[in-house]
Amino acid sequence: MTEHNEWRLTLVEGSSLRADAQRNRARILDAAEAVFAEFGTRASTEEVARRADVAIGTVFRHFPTKRDLLVAIMKRLLAQLVEEAEEHDLFAFFTHAVAQAAAKKTAVDLLGGSGVDVRLSEAVGHLEEAMRRLLEQAQAAGAVADSVRLPEVMALLAGVCQGALHGGWDEQLQARTLAVIFAGLQHY
Repeated sequence: MTEHNEWRLTLVEGSSLRADAQRNRARILDAAEAVFAEFGTRASTEEVARRADVAIGTVFRHFPTKRDLLVAIMKRLLAQLVEEAEEHDLFAFFTHAVAQAAAKKTAVDLLGGSGVDVRLSEAVGHLEEAMRRLLEQAQAAGAVADSVRLPEVMALLAGVCQGALHGGWDEQLQARTLAVIFAGLQHY
């Protein structure tokens, strides 16, 4: 197993947990993502437990605080983005990420608006590495100008996802915005 995959397994599944505890953790995270999307940071951990069909003590055993739960959701979302980056080219990944941001309110927005200080440098580093590979592939194929660098690509991705998230962009606005970005990446 590669170091990257071990990181993903640890973030997503909690690799040192028993199988039933891993299932409970995943159910809690699924439920928490839905509950926080619906109610924002005022959502209760009791509602998370109810939707996950586990006891409140089980939630607290995995996530002692609401902040811990939000951080775990964020890490899982970043791990999912890294995995999805491996399945797409640069343009398809941008399109997918923007559609996901526009479709639902996620922990990214909740953490940003909650004042929670989260240290996710390792997780973000894995996403940057995946984006670096996509950028290099796109440049090798001649689809992106050689002058485009990773910091610009990361800034564009973050900016357009935030815009789609906060603006509730419809599919037409997403497509038009991405067309402008993609043209710029090709001709920069």
